[in-house]
Amino acid sequence: MCLLLRLKMSVNRPYLLKNAANLRLVILVLWLVCYVGYGQFEDTHDFNNPAALPLFTQMVYRKLCNSTASLSHELATRAKFCVKDPDADWNRAFNFSTNLDFLSSCIKKTQGDIGRRICTAAEMKFYLNAFFFKSSNPGYLQQNGNCNLTSWVSGCEPGWACSIDPTEQVVLQNSTDFPERTRNCMSCCEGFFCPRGLTCMIPCPLGAHCPLATLNKRTSLCEPYTYQLPPGRPNHTCGGANVWADIRSSGEVFCSAGSYCPSTTRKLACDSGNYCRMGSTSEKPCFKLTSCNPNTANQNMHAFGVMVIFGVITILLIIYNCSDQILTTREKRQAKSREAAVKKAKAHQRWKVARTEIRAQITRTFSGVKETHKILDRGYSSDVGISKYSSPESSSAVQSSNEVKDDKIKKSSSQILKDAYSQIEKEKAMELENKDLTFSGLVNMATYSEVRKRRTLMELSFKDLTLTLKSNGKHLLRCVTGTMKPSRITAVMGPSGAGKTSLLSALAGKAVGCSLSGLILINGKQESIHSYTKIIGFVPQDDIVHGNLTVEENIWFHAKCRLPAGQSKGDKVLVVERVIDSLGLQAVRSCLVGTVEKRGISGGQRKRVNVGLEMVMEPSILFLDEPTSGLDSASSQLLLKALRHEALEGVNVCMVVHQPSYTLFRMFQDLVLLAKGGLTVYHGPVKEVEEYFSGLGIIVPERINPPDYYIDVLEGIVTDLNSDVGYKELPQRWMIHKGYSVPLDMQNNNSAKDLVMNPDVVSNTSCNAEQTFVRELWGDVNSNFRMHSDKIRHNFLQSRDLSCRRNPSIWPQYKYFLGRIAKQRMREAKLQATDYLILLLAGACLGSLIKASDESFGAPGYTYTIIAVSLLCKIAALRSFSLDKLHYWRESASGMSSLACFLAKDTIDCFNTLVKPLVYLSIFYFFTNPRSTFFDNYIVLVCLVYCVTGIAYALAIFLQPGSAQLVSVLLPVVLTLVATQPKNSEAMKIIADLCYPKWALEAFVIGNAEKYYGVWMITRCGSLMKSGYDINKWNLCIMILLLIGVVTRNIAFVGMLILQKR
Repeated sequence: MCLLLRLKMSVNRPYLLKNAANLRLVILVLWLVCYVGYGQFEDTHDFNNPAALPLFTQMVYRKLCNSTASLSHELATRAKFCVKDPDADWNRAFNFSTNLDFLSSCIKKTQGDIGRRICTAAEMKFYLNAFFFKSSNPGYLQQNGNCNLTSWVSGCEPGWACSIDPTEQVVLQNSTDFPERTRNCMSCCEGFFCPRGLTCMIPCPLGAHCPLATLNKRTSLCEPYTYQLPPGRPNHTCGGANVWADIRSSGEVFCSAGSYCPSTTRKLACDSGNYCRMGSTSEKPCFKLTSCNPNTANQNMHAFGVMVIFGVITILLIIYNCSDQILTTREKRQAKSREAAVKKAKAHQRWKVARTEIRAQITRTFSGVKETHKILDRGYSSDVGISKYSSPESSSAVQSSNEVKDDKIKKSSSQILKDAYSQIEKEKAMELENKDLTFSGLVNMATYSEVRKRRTLMELSFKDLTLTLKSNGKHLLRCVTGTMKPSRITAVMGPSGAGKTSLLSALAGKAVGCSLSGLILINGKQESIHSYTKIIGFVPQDDIVHGNLTVEENIWFHAKCRLPAGQSKGDKVLVVERVIDSLGLQAVRSCLVGTVEKRGISGGQRKRVNVGLEMVMEPSILFLDEPTSGLDSASSQLLLKALRHEALEGVNVCMVVHQPSYTLFRMFQDLVLLAKGGLTVYHGPVKEVEEYFSGLGIIVPERINPPDYYIDVLEGIVTDLNSDVGYKELPQRWMIHKGYSVPLDMQNNNSAKDLVMNPDVVSNTSCNAEQTFVRELWGDVNSNFRMHSDKIRHNFLQSRDLSCRRNPSIWPQYKYFLGRIAKQRMREAKLQATDYLILLLAGACLGSLIKASDESFGAPGYTYTIIAVSLLCKIAALRSFSLDKLHYWRESASGMSSLACFLAKDTIDCFNTLVKPLVYLSIFYFFTNPRSTFFDNYIVLVCLVYCVTGIAYALAIFLQPGSAQLVSVLLPVVLTLVATQPKNSEAMKIIADLCYPKWALEAFVIGNAEKYYGVWMITRCGSLMKSGYDINKWNLCIMILLLIGVVTRNIAFVGMLILQKR
């Protein structure tokens, strides 16, 4: 190469002679090109030449870059956990191209011998290995060929370096062998550091400040570093920097906070309006609205936090207020339309009645037609009688011919309401006409047969029905036989413990934990009652109604989800309005039902709403468990009147009542009277019950309500019976009266008879009364296991659908659930605001008390963040499923989609999943001001909230509310403690990997650690290595958090299906 250069020089000699002033410089440059690669810098006469020094500096810098570039491969293979892009990270640390003053200064100081003093790749790897992979103290390296017990030159001391024999060639890229470097030892150059135990110089990375040290005679330290002069060497002086390691071991090398270091030899104070973090190479301008004084390390971003809080609060207020205003305006508009429709319908009906009366008067005056013929004419000509029952799938009326023609035309809401109320007024008028039971009334009553063609008529028969508890063998029902017919109301009565509710549960297919024997026939066929779930209504004894919805909203929701999917909107409106009107709920239709904490409608009105939820789905069988309990006489009569209307439409109504008044008692058509032990005493028409008991010598005294008297007789309260039949013999007498077979233990066996009638005695008398504790415990465990097994089998029971009704699919139900839950959350705005306020306070407290630490990349603050956010978000998410378990069980048992309900709740909670991290970070982030971006922290926190929300769902479903809250508090703390423990064993690593805080904390730390580079590279690698984190796994951490959220949601959904009570 040098021969080629000499040839080029000879060719260009005329040109060079003309530029004699530059001749010497060109010769020097060409000589450097020939010899710089070998470290042969022998000519020391021109290194002080201002023109030659920059060129020589560039040559040295290129060779330095080549030697340091060889470490990129080492980082790529051995430090993958802390380096994403080795070339980029190494350039951020050793790209000195913008300022090479420290190299020029060192060239002058060493008189061109710098190439023999810079560490080779092998020596750099030796230094890095000392702490990177072996975790030893970087201030004390292991022995090597130049520094050991037999050879310890001055260059082995901290801050000093030596040169190589001039005859020896130097290859800086050599990564295997140490050169012998023990000659001409002197202090380390500025911008380099010389470790103790190595005799070479390593360039300080960008962001470091490596000036020459000065001796502090008072402390005997070489400041700003922490090493001392070696004893016994009086001529030894302080040198340069001695170590580059993590912030704890070599904090003095890092450019101090409030200052920036454009090169490794210069440190400048940060100007006003800028801020400089520790290890900065340049100033960063402060954002607007922030205050940055001179020498500021962090900008004060509290103003931005206040702005974000204000923005979030404003948006939430707009959302809640606008939504509430929209709902209120819509309700007012609907109320006005409804009132107008009612007025028009009533006026039209009055005009029609008046017209009919005038026409009838005129006819009587001029033709003398008999009244019966007119009534008959009116009965046949009026469309009122048949209009109520023509729809094949609903109780909506047959529309007039004009309405049928316009059926394909989309009607407005006001027109639909008008048509509905017109039909309701017609039905009321028909009811008044039918009161007299005239011939026309009989004709109109006959039109009810059209209804029986419309609804699926279901006759329920049962024979020798016996229900026995599996846990102890106790009979809840025994040998119950009878029939419940459509178009009739059957009342089930009896003293407490007689099995009234058990009979309803057995007939409705809801008896769990019991063995059922006997036959249950539907229309004479032995079929499962679950095949008719879509057309069976069950009104529970407790008023399970959503308190934060209005009366109308509760009823409309059940109508949308349970009426046939193909039913028109007009028909649904008619059904809903008819139910509201028949139950007397018009005055409170727009009122919230209310809860225990917040007063709403009265108890009687709430009971009627509870019944209306089942009436609105137009059932074929309607079971009611004590619907009149807690109602006054007027409300009970109103409810019974509505149920009689249902019976006239072909519904088989069966209800449990408890000592009704005589008026209510006469409104029933059939009666089932049970004695204690679940035995039948009477089953037949109500009008024949007194006659039957009179035949047994049990006569009701005057002024005594018959139902009350019969209950007292069955309780054994009435002792002065003028009858030879004791109250314990009544079930046997009924069996004989009906010709049923009497069980052997009841035939002339008083002891057995007593046993049957006593509900507190277990039927299995062979059990040993002196069982051991272990046997009793095992029996309890076994019975509980069998009961839960029955529940699971019952919940997953699949039966063939014979209801001939197609309800809305999952997607429409999902939309209905979504709208309902959104309304409920809007009305819980104060509760939501409390959650946000607590998150703000948590962010403010943690942000004020815990500052972002450069040593740990903010890990302590993030650890407390994970605990606080997990705890608060879990407790808030518990409400999604803990508060309305009973409502879900009722809706699921009626055939509504569990999946639609779950997805709707989760969708609404996604709003909190997105907003709550924003609320928390608006304080915490701007108070701690970490180096990671706001967006990175927000993404991690969103995934964390999504994860813990799924866990909260599972806890709410599988545990009781109190236990779920306790576990929600303990779980984040315990899992975080486990996740932050040292991973000394594989088992501990596996356990930590199962804890979601581990992945959240790793994502937070990685996002912050990526912003530390240059002089921070060793600190970053050391911290990540100690924690067991990998800088390339940020996406993996995010995916695992999301995966945990998805898995726990699936577990929660399965729990919903398994643990539901039908």
